[in-house]
Amino acid sequence: MQRYRNCKLCPRQCGADRVAGQTGFCGESAVCRIAFAGPHYGEEPCFSGARGSGTIFFCGCSSQCFFCQNHQISRGREGRAATEDGLLDLAENLAKRGVHNLNFVTPDHFWPHIERLGRRLRERGHTLPFLFNSSGYQEPAMVPAYAGIMDIFMPDFKFADPELAHTCMRDRRYPDITREAIRRMVAAKGFLEPWDDEGRIIARRGVLVRHLVLPGYVENTRQVLRLLRAEFGPLLPLSVMSQFRPVETCLEQGHLDRTVTAEEYDQVCDLVGEMGFERVFIQPRAGDPDFLPDFSKQEPFAGNVKQADPAHLPAGDAFPRTS
Repeated sequence: MQRYRNCKLCPRQCGADRVAGQTGFCGESAVCRIAFAGPHYGEEPCFSGARGSGTIFFCGCSSQCFFCQNHQISRGREGRAATEDGLLDLAENLAKRGVHNLNFVTPDHFWPHIERLGRRLRERGHTLPFLFNSSGYQEPAMVPAYAGIMDIFMPDFKFADPELAHTCMRDRRYPDITREAIRRMVAAKGFLEPWDDEGRIIARRGVLVRHLVLPGYVENTRQVLRLLRAEFGPLLPLSVMSQFRPVETCLEQGHLDRTVTAEEYDQVCDLVGEMGFERVFIQPRAGDPDFLPDFSKQEPFAGNVKQADPAHLPAGDAFPRTS
């Protein structure tokens, strides 16, 4: 808990005393808050497989992108407090339901809780892969600690353009910070393995980088792909996503207020091919709307109910807003 005092867990280095009840830039105190825990079928096939990825969605976020599709929990107040024992119960229940991995979504600002949880699970004999599912905006110096617990890293690389990063999440340093964090993740775990883009073989270790194409910013995507190609080569596993959907803040600002067009995404797919990337997930046009979440509902993802394995419990546990 002392690591929440004068908090330096993320690149914001805000110094909040979260133990005393102050909230950091992430919006959270030292009270760990959870928004949803359950089998999730909206991840890449190598993580979701037939039985789902065992996701635990943490509240708050150090990036605070204004277009976040998870805005109800990253910037809003949906969710509830979870004790250390409560987290352990959630994780063990997911393991009992047969999920392929435990997937910690936006975990960095609650790392002391998650590190403790991971050690307790291993002590109890759980061998499921642990997946660190993040914005890519991680404090690079923290990556060795993450790698001591996590098996898989799935960071975003959102922005290569510092000015676009500043507009969206108020930090021009995002490209440099994220590239260094991913560099350390790859050094610790290598590329994702085994690689199977059909989901018949579940990944157990390594790094896959996600990139969300933003409407009107194909050039930003081009720069992201160039940076990744130059740094890591053509075998770096990628997930290039078309699923952007504007949230209310986008409409209010008149910025990023539409979806990605078919022409834009086709351009991006052509770029991926031209640069020679060999291990790439490509989405259907505009993704699957059944995986646009509503965290006020018991099951935030309609797609989870539709795709759940009938041999396992289909729904997870959403945790509505608390004061």
